Amino acid sequence: MGRRIIVCDGAELARLWTRIGAGVGEELMWIPREQESRARPPGFRALQGGLSEEGFLKLEPHPSDEYAFVSDEGPWLRTAIRALAKVEPNAPVLVLTDTLSDEDLPSHACLRRTGLTTLIRDDIDEEFDHLANLLRVEKLRGLLDQCDRVGILLQPDPDPDGIASGYALRAVLSRKRTTAPLISFGEVQRPENRALVDALGIDVLVMEPKELEKMDGLVLVDVQPNVFGDDLPDRLQSIDAVVDHHPERTGYDAVFRDIRPNYGATATILTEYLRASKTEVGPRLATALLYAIKSDTQYLGRETSRNDMAAFAYLHTRHSPALLRRIERPALPIDGLRALGRALTRSEVRDNIHILVLGRVREDVIPQVADLALQAEGAEWAVAAGIVGSDLVFSVRNVGYVRAAGDVVRAVVEGLGVGGGHRTMAKGIIPLQAFRKVYGRADKEQVRSALFDAFIRAIRRKED
Repeated sequence: MGRRIIVCDGAELARLWTRIGAGVGEELMWIPREQESRARPPGFRALQGGLSEEGFLKLEPHPSDEYAFVSDEGPWLRTAIRALAKVEPNAPVLVLTDTLSDEDLPSHACLRRTGLTTLIRDDIDEEFDHLANLLRVEKLRGLLDQCDRVGILLQPDPDPDGIASGYALRAVLSRKRTTAPLISFGEVQRPENRALVDALGIDVLVMEPKELEKMDGLVLVDVQPNVFGDDLPDRLQSIDAVVDHHPERTGYDAVFRDIRPNYGATATILTEYLRASKTEVGPRLATALLYAIKSDTQYLGRETSRNDMAAFAYLHTRHSPALLRRIERPALPIDGLRALGRALTRSEVRDNIHILVLGRVREDVIPQVADLALQAEGAEWAVAAGIVGSDLVFSVRNVGYVRAAGDVVRAVVEGLGVGGGHRTMAKGIIPLQAFRKVYGRADKEQVRSALFDAFIRAIRRKED
């Protein structure tokens, strides 16, 4: 690895570089300006020969060396770049200037321009953001410190964003599951959400609304009171705090509100709380939050902000890949594998649609089979269907550049059942009674034929 040679225009910029802190292995040079003190800035030495071919030759340049020129003066920078190019035509050059544009600089084989004080400004602004989040954390802690038991309320059938954010809030408050339980008015039902709580060992306590009175403190995470209906119990009309990324609702009182609709996930807000308060983020917590952001933004592809990306990058260095795989690809039961084997014997991709009908299976098998089915050659759409209780349940995946899966599924189940989802994944549920009323029977062949025809109509209707 070569040297990193820094050349500053004048003592003032050289002293600024010193105050910023020179990196290990940097060679610091400065070109004294006329009428300024010749006192050598700490750590710097004058470039003998100045900005000239002779001056750069005295550095005994090597092809692996990198250069940084620091100045706001166009003539100075142009002279430096051209002189170096005569000695090392392909030398990589970083120009640090707050006033000049790329058009002000000469053409060079490998040159990148950025700011200097503007870079420092960005770092300072980021620290002020951390400070603002620390203030929020301290307000929350001060509000809830005297409470023996703080309920962290999530939406019914909580999703990964709510679960992970509640889990993170407990860490921010330095509490345990006994003094800050995660609570919901409905069980965690969706297979992917069950996989999250099972893999991380997170308990979500199911209770009735009237039981909220047992909680000394109440914080709503990734949800606001209006989601629970119009006839709210008194405890939900006046809460201690709410942290959410959905659009702000009215009709309730909260001592503390942190609602950021421009964020893609509530988990991003809680990640910022953790960073600002310097709360330890272990692999389990990092994995939960990473999966939450990934899930709510569809892998940073939907309604994603700069903050979501920064939080994702921070968590990615701390998460457990093995744990994430367990959440995203939970183990298939033997019965599910057998059902998959039988379905694969009738596997066919027709009109870019791959449908696998599994028969009676555990519900969490269906979305995993849909993921697998999309890997078939020629498949743009994958549908995995199975019987769960008295319902026909199907999961849908697509390649992303076709019609939105959620819209197509809503068209498929219209008048028969319920369904919806996002651009690349969706789910539908049709009661068997309703299916038989329309199609006569619900054996595998009939289910395959009916779903194929329904999807063809829905996709083509959307295209038309």
